This record gives sequence, structure tokens and C-alpha cells, in this order.
Amino acid sequence: MGQPKYRQIASELRGQIVSGTLREGDRLPTEPQLQDQYGVSRNTVRDATALLVNEGLVQRVPGRGGGMIVRRKVTLTFHAHRAEMPAQPTAETDAWRSEVVAQGYEASQEFTLTIRSLSPELAERLHVEPDSVAVLRRCVRYVNDQPSSLQDTYYPMDLAEEIRELLSPKDIPQGTTRLLAERGHQQTAYYDEYVSRMPTPEEANLLGLQPGTTILLHIRTGYTEQRPVRVSFNVFAGDRNQIVTTHGDVGVIARFRPEESPE
Repeated sequence: MGQPKYRQIASELRGQIVSGTLREGDRLPTEPQLQDQYGVSRNTVRDATALLVNEGLVQRVPGRGGGMIVRRKVTLTFHAHRAEMPAQPTAETDAWRSEVVAQGYEASQEFTLTIRSLSPELAERLHVEPDSVAVLRRCVRYVNDQPSSLQDTYYPMDLAEEIRELLSPKDIPQGTTRLLAERGHQQTAYYDEYVSRMPTPEEANLLGLQPGTTILLHIRTGYTEQRPVRVSFNVFAGDRNQIVTTHGDVGVIARFRPEESPE
């Protein structure tokens, strides 16, 4: 059995975008034009263009001069195995910025800090009493001035009261992972989880997501020898990020994939 008609239409339009026949800023044919061209209903056309929106290839621009516009496809590769390791010579923020720049993009970010009551699930993750409060450090990260990901990290309040820098809404120069290690709270283990889901309304707003776009969620819980000291929720826009991890001898991988060189 062949593909549904809307997938055939999406495939042809996708091919025109990938080949460069349709370039960044170009408009797709209008819905009536596509209906006439393919002899299909308006709903079929909308299903086809919705696929392209979800893939990040086009965006819907309202107004008289709008329509379905071809987007510049910016996909950042996030190396999860390199993130926030105490042995790194640079802070977490600097490591992220360096990775963005190395891939030919421009990086910027915004920080905020709030005190939040913990949900039962978060309290359990941090091994604190239910209804406890915690410090939430949020970083919204931009690639080429477009929101790309956000990181929400929760720290137990008793830890923040001991290490007062965690209560600053500004970036911490050496990074929080190294700061904690310097103050006697070195993280010796991480528990990582990966989830794909639809965004919350807040996430969709912060990341400027088109309707129907999923997010990639990377949850990292950091442990010292004594306790969990933080939980980080890294929320990646699904249409502009990919996550990579490597294992074993990275030098061997770099021989065949130079972009994975640790240098």
C-alpha cells in the first residue's frame, strides 16, 4: 500500500527544500494552489504542511504577507557525555557556548532564579521532605538569537544556604558543578534519563515552538557520596536539536568522525 496522500505531498515539498529549489524565506504554494496541484482537500494539504512545521522546515507566518515560509534549519548537536563534568577546564555555560560556536552558530542565554515548592516527585529525587522548597536556576539558551533549549536545575535549600552563590540570579563563573566540588560537594555519580514528549504551555512559549513540535528532555540527577545535590531538566526544542553520546575510546571514534574529537 502506498503512502497517504498528505505524506506524498510533504515528501515532495521536503525534497524541494532540501535540494534548494525552495530556499530560506521562500513561500510554499498557497493552500488553494496545493489543492489544485494535487487534487486533494484542504485538510489533506494542512496535514502535509503540518508535518513540515513539526520538522522545523517551515513556519506559519500570519498576515497578508505571510503563509508557509521556509525556515533556516539550525540543528545543534548536544554532546550529553561532555556536559557538566567536573574535570572539564571550563564552566558548564562556557562549554555549551564553545560547542555552539564550534558548530558555526552564535550563542546567548538568559538566567533567572526563583524559590519553588517541590512536587512530591522532585522532593523524592532530591531526598528531602515533601513540601520542601528549593532553588530553581533557569537558563534559556539561544542559538542565532532563536531559543534552542532551556535548563531548569533544582538545588536543595539547605545546600543553597550553605553555598550562597547558588542564590545569585547571575551566571557562576566556574560553573555550579565545579563550585559545588570546591565547597566539598563533588558529584561522583550521575543518573540520566531521556524522554520525548509534547511541551508544556510554558515550554512552548519560552522556546517559541510551533504547534505539534515535540521536545527532547534530558534529566540529570547529580550525586555526591552522601546525597543527591541537584536535578537538572534540559529541555531541547525537538525541531532544532539532536543529542549525541559516545562511550569507550573517543579517540577511535574521532578517527572516523573527526567532529567527535575531544579537542
